[in-house]
Order: sequence, then structure tokens, then C-alpha cells
Amino acid sequence: MGSMEKTYDVIVVGAGASGLMAAASAAGGGASCIVLEQKKRPGSKMLITGKGRCNITNDCEIDQLFENVRRNRRFLYSALYSFTNDDIIRHFNSLGVLTKVERGGRVFPITDKASDAVDALAADAVKKGARILTGIRASQLIIENGVIAGVECSDKTVFHGRNVILACGGKSYPSTGSDGSGYLLAKEAGHNIITPRGSLTGLETSQEWVAGASGLTLKNVGLGIRKNGKKIFYMQGELLLTHFGISGPITLTASAYLADAGFSDAQASIDLKPALDTDKLDARILRDFTQSSNKQFSNSLGALLPSSLIAPIVIMSGIDPVKKCNQITAAERKGLAALLKDIRLDITGPRPLEEAIVTAGGVDVSEINPSTLESNLVKGLYFCGEIIDVDANTGGYNLTIAFSTGRLAGLSASKAR
Repeated sequence: MGSMEKTYDVIVVGAGASGLMAAASAAGGGASCIVLEQKKRPGSKMLITGKGRCNITNDCEIDQLFENVRRNRRFLYSALYSFTNDDIIRHFNSLGVLTKVERGGRVFPITDKASDAVDALAADAVKKGARILTGIRASQLIIENGVIAGVECSDKTVFHGRNVILACGGKSYPSTGSDGSGYLLAKEAGHNIITPRGSLTGLETSQEWVAGASGLTLKNVGLGIRKNGKKIFYMQGELLLTHFGISGPITLTASAYLADAGFSDAQASIDLKPALDTDKLDARILRDFTQSSNKQFSNSLGALLPSSLIAPIVIMSGIDPVKKCNQITAAERKGLAALLKDIRLDITGPRPLEEAIVTAGGVDVSEINPSTLESNLVKGLYFCGEIIDVDANTGGYNLTIAFSTGRLAGLSASKAR
């Protein structure tokens, strides 16, 4: 057991995006470093981001980067300015992960494989001298006289360390290891935890027809959210109909606004044809009806709508399904056009926290030094990534925060040895 008595300069708890970046930065700074990861392999949550493609950052201007941070953006100035989204792209390129930019500035590995990004980060940390131990769970921080001294694991193994970085993630997708255990460690160290809740989640709706169209992806549609009748959000992009309601990129972004405003009396409005105003859409429907003038209404919508939406739209339109197209009145037709631009869904609430892509809440930023990410309460304890009470919109911004804070925490801890 003699080797276990070794004292490390830096112990990183969690081998996700921020933890791997922290380990590489600490080891690169000359510190002896060990990473403790409870899952069998590093980067479990990173592997599922961006539908398994890993949206590593966003290729936007730095001020837009800050605009997309939803909570505590000022706290992130040091981290994001010292390792920007451009630096992240260059860093991955230097590790052999070439990148490409897609719609909305989203940056992905050119291979479309999240595993390439994860493996490159882990290999970089190891090459710089960090040890990554998997299948080992940190259960307690060892703190002596207000100074960190190490970590005890659930199998009673003790790792001595002069600095500890908590990179345990939030509470969403617990199957990947971000099961909220990091909050307990921070709490034991005396930190205040802002109650975690899901940010970027699917939205549950009460209309029964949605489940029948489950799995349908609607590209280039508009999504508006009304709260107590007042519009609080609108965005165009991709939306997914599911067994519980709506999901997909624009829904996730909308959910963060609703999480702030509250979910009661909230309504979604889907505009299936945002490129056409109601008159142009009416003219388009008239063309379709003229071409199929002897067809029944319910059989005339194939060119206009995906097949799984036809039946619910026919019912909502109030037009008799067996009415011939050449008998439909101008008023009925205009009503149909208005419906296609404003399909209302009543929102009943968000999906459970476990399904959220990102956790809002976490360690209170007022208790962390923003220029080093060291705890103001315990010397030698650092935080990075989602465990901190910061979160951002979808589009690569949350991983940007993970990498930037991981790097800052790793460099700070290596200097403190």
C-alpha cells in the first residue's frame, strides 16, 4: 500500500469535459495529478452531447458568447477571456481533432464523433503526466483546519492531495455519472448550493394528438412561448414532437426562459411556415386546393404537411374532412392558413431534471474566487464545469464554459502547489 501514501499536487474529481481539461492543464503546469472517475470510461456525458457528435463550442464573437450565458456571466469573465471559444477550437485542432462549423455557429469534430474529442482530451492529460483512474467514486473530502488534504473514496482508499478540483458535473443524465454527488462534497466543505433544476429540457404538453406524431422532426419552424398571454420567447429552427410534448434545439432554449418565468399558464405556438405570411400561405393553399379540386379535404394536404400531422390539423381546422376542395370557403381556407402559423399547445411543465441537458443551480459563485476558481472557504479546493451555478443556452456554450473553467482551475491549482 506504500504507493497510496503518495501526496499529489492536484486531485481532480470527475473525468468529464471540465475535469479532463483541468487535469491536462494542471499536469501541463508541472503538477503531479490524478483524476478519479466513477464511471468505466472518461467523458460519458460528453459522448452523448450533440446527438453523439459533441458540439464542443460556438464560433461566435466573444460578446455573443457572454450573451448566451444565462446565469452569472460576470463570474466567467476571467475563465472565458483567458481561454476563449477560438482558443478551444485551436486547442482541439492542435490535439488532432479537426473541426467544422455548422448552422448557428455550432462547432463539431469533422468526423462527427464525440469519442474523438473525448479520447483526445484524455490522451492529452495522460501524455502530460496525469493518471486517470476509472471506476472509483470520491465519497468525502479530507479537510484539516480549513485546508484541503485529500479525498476518501467509497472503497475507503485515501488519496492525499494539496489541491482538489471538483469537476463532478451537475445532476442531469445521472447515468453518465453527473448524479449530484459533487454537490454533497461541496456542501460538506461548507458551500451553499443553489437548488439545482433542469435547464434545457423538453416541454410536456397536454394535447393528446402530439404523441401520435411522436418522432417527427420539424425543420425551419417558428416556436413562440406565451406566459399569461404575453409573448416571452420566439425562435426559428428545429423542433421535435415526442410522446410527452416537444423537444429539439429551439424547445431546449425556450425551456431555459420558462424555467426563469415559471411554467404555469404557459402556451407554445408553432409556426409551421415562418417564411410565408398568412396571405402568401393562403395563396399557396389555394394553389394546392385548385390542383386537387375534386379530392376530399383530408386527402389534399400531402404536399403541404408531413403525413403524421395531417389528421390532427384536419381536426383542429374544423373543416369537414370529406368536403371536396372546390367547396371549401375562402374563410375556411384562411382559417387553415392562420392555424398552420399558430398551432397552440398548453405547456404543463418541464421534463424531469434527470433528462435535462444542463443543470441550472450549483455551488454559489459568491463563494468562489472568479480569477482562480478556488473556494473562498477551503484553501486548495477548486471548482469547474457544471457543478458551479452557471449555465448557458444550447449551441456549444455549456461545453465552452466547461473547458474554460477546467483550464483555469487546473492552471490555478498547479501554480498553488
